[in-house]
Amino acid sequence: MECKLVKIKKPDDVNIILGQSHFIKTVEDIYEVLVTGVPGIKFGLAFAESSGACKIRAEGNDKELKDMACENALEIGAGHSFIICLRDVYPINVLNSLKLIPEVCSIFCASANPVEVVVAESNTGRGILGVIDGLKPKGIESAEDISWRTGFLRKIGYKR
Repeated sequence: MECKLVKIKKPDDVNIILGQSHFIKTVEDIYEVLVTGVPGIKFGLAFAESSGACKIRAEGNDKELKDMACENALEIGAGHSFIICLRDVYPINVLNSLKLIPEVCSIFCASANPVEVVVAESNTGRGILGVIDGLKPKGIESAEDISWRTGFLRKIGYKR
């Protein structure tokens, strides 16, 4: 077995959700959750089928985001994994609904940070061991940092 890091390729304004599922129907079910969960959402979705034709199955309503999801899914190459690329929406708006899809097994991360995927490869395929999401902590937050954090949450509408 060999381990490697796969860097997610995306611009800073794109959030990703990386997860694992177990059924080809994942593409249709995730699509429905996204378009019904947030009016006007822009996204691309790619799912790595791990049996049969073993294709990257894709959907979305934004060509750039759909292409980005496909490129990253192909690079990760782990069976039954999926990646969603989102613009102008936060993952928090759809995460709970995604977790409730019966074939979704787990969510590895939801982030706008730089993400690296830790992938294990054997003779038969690849699997995701985990992710490196963002940067290492630089210290413990101060009173000024707390004020910035709470102000930011109010600014983006998540707290009053």
